[in-house]
Amino acid sequence: MIITSWISNNWIEIFGAVAGIIYVFLEVKQNLWLWPVGIVTSAVYIWVFFTGKLYADMSLQVYYLVISCLGMYWWIKGSELRAQSAGQISKGDSGIHGMLKVTRVNLKLGLILLIIFLALFSVMYFVLARFTDSPVPGWDSFITSLSVVATWMLARKIFEHWYLWIVVNSVAVVLFITRGLYPTVVLYIIYGIMSFVGLREWRRSMNP
Repeated sequence: MIITSWISNNWIEIFGAVAGIIYVFLEVKQNLWLWPVGIVTSAVYIWVFFTGKLYADMSLQVYYLVISCLGMYWWIKGSELRAQSAGQISKGDSGIHGMLKVTRVNLKLGLILLIIFLALFSVMYFVLARFTDSPVPGWDSFITSLSVVATWMLARKIFEHWYLWIVVNSVAVVLFITRGLYPTVVLYIIYGIMSFVGLREWRRSMNP
């Protein structure tokens, strides 16, 4: 009875957690369907983080909605360009598997992304600390800022985004425990494990 009541009271968060697990599995497999699933997951977590007073994380989900649309476009476009260069245009090549080529970050791009991360963190921390009732403005801003950078790197299929997710997921587990978001804690533990799997699988895809 207690379990049934808990599920009833937290079904939205549970649904978001399940969708999130499917999302990261598709990400590891470089499957284009990760983006539609990501849109659904983000919509759910806008509500979850709003009720948990994690406002930076809530705003991050809005960003995810936008970047998911861009990511889908970039992956499909990259797939079409590769198919054209190989003279093998087909529905499968341009859609399901999203075969945009995995690339590595270079020094110039890495520095740009670092500057963007620091700028985002500073602005978010200031806003959360001064104008909201967030109990953890520093950690909330850190997770959000690093996730913004990591998601953009994912949309461009940059290998090193997995290292950022490892850091984000580790910090997020601790933060969400303190906020009592236990289904989300389980989700981020799975995210953390899958980050290492993704790191391995994407490395293999670069060295067939």
